[in-house]
Amino acid sequence: MTLENKLGITDAVELARVEEKLSKAQAHKLFTSGFLDTLTVGSFAALASIHETLFGEIYDFAGKVREVNMAKGNFRFASVMYLKTALSNIEAMPQTNFDEIIEKYVEMNIAHPFREGNGRSTRMWLDLILKKELKQVIDWQRVDKNDYLMAMERSPVKDLEIKFLLQQALTDQINSADVYMKGIDASYYYEGYTLYKTEDSAD
Repeated sequence: MTLENKLGITDAVELARVEEKLSKAQAHKLFTSGFLDTLTVGSFAALASIHETLFGEIYDFAGKVREVNMAKGNFRFASVMYLKTALSNIEAMPQTNFDEIIEKYVEMNIAHPFREGNGRSTRMWLDLILKKELKQVIDWQRVDKNDYLMAMERSPVKDLEIKFLLQQALTDQINSADVYMKGIDASYYYEGYTLYKTEDSAD
């Protein structure tokens, strides 16, 4: 079933194509405009702003907390009934060192606040925290897709694996357009989006 969207697209393949193209253009703009630097790092409001910017042209629910329960395989994300409380608790989590930041990221992944686009927006949110607190970001090109997905799947039970994986990919090139653009492409590749390159997405 194709997600209801503002563009009236009913074919899932076409929707994925258009979503990738439009949201990568927005991801490009988020970096070049300096908008990312205006956000309150580590807050849910920052994540919602990123999500709304990426997907606002496509979905009415962009930037809005989901109102349906969701699961992936056998794993159930945070129940709608407790979601807003969970998001407040996550926002209040400390983010002063690498371990704390990844623990906060794992919890946000479990919360899964949006209908679609959680992974892509939350990875950007994570990099903002790392950039502010540690003066580093993740070079996502260096993180293998299958290793990442398996580590994230196991992270609610044991987060050592995802911490190790991401720590190996840290870089101090925090203002590099190349690291950012290729990182967005890698992030989208984890979700199966590979048709467009972010660096070519400028209007």
